[in-house]
Amino acid sequence: MKNTGYFVRTACALAIALSAGGACAAQIYWTDWTGSDLDPGVGFKGVGTITTPTSTVGVTYTNPQGIAFYQPSGGINYYSNGTDGPTGTSPYTSTAVDNRPGTSDIVALKNAGNQTLSFSQAIANPVFAYVSLNGNGYAFDQDFDILSFGHSSDGNACGYWGCGTSYKNIVTVGGQTEYQLLGTGEPHGTLQFKGTFDTVSWRSLSNEYWNGFTVGVQGTAVEFCDANPTAPGCGPSNNVPEPASLALLGLGLMGLAAGRRRKA
Repeated sequence: MKNTGYFVRTACALAIALSAGGACAAQIYWTDWTGSDLDPGVGFKGVGTITTPTSTVGVTYTNPQGIAFYQPSGGINYYSNGTDGPTGTSPYTSTAVDNRPGTSDIVALKNAGNQTLSFSQAIANPVFAYVSLNGNGYAFDQDFDILSFGHSSDGNACGYWGCGTSYKNIVTVGGQTEYQLLGTGEPHGTLQFKGTFDTVSWRSLSNEYWNGFTVGVQGTAVEFCDANPTAPGCGPSNNVPEPASLALLGLGLMGLAAGRRRKA
């Protein structure tokens, strides 16, 4: 039973790859944040793991400016507003995401400045859940799609701190393209980055106490490329011939062998 989610995810990924504009909700494996601040100075460094049915991915978050607080266990569950129930509609579920973060683990921010998430191996299309992005915004180095936010306009329940909308703004700063997550009110929601990579960096646009996040994946880059061998970033070495192609190849080889026997 443990591998059921993997096969469902693989089927979903194949369905999306084969049909333009398709949508298929998938289970997200969220980060289990652990330990305490590993930065001896004013900054912050936290670690965690993402466990999929076939892989364990290490996650490291660094922020030279420091953070508001770190909650690797216990405390308030800011991914629920207390009225939507454990399986109800939330700002974090959508046609692409089946499940909100399953624990209260969160990294809470307060300072403007740069920060980075690093993964021990390449991951594909990670999902980023954000809490209470009130009066702030994030400028990412990776493009993303907004999947959901807590507001009546998208049919989701409001977040822990209230309702708000989210939108993307693409700008050039210092010759570099930034993909900004902005909003109105009290945005709570999810976005999904596009592609396969092992780091994501972003800039908090202002000081605001507090806004928070966690991150999850459907699978690693290897898992994604196994299911989508022709997707951007997946090399030819990942391509596996279809059963029909293998059968034709086998018949062709048999024909060649028979021809050689006749000539002999």
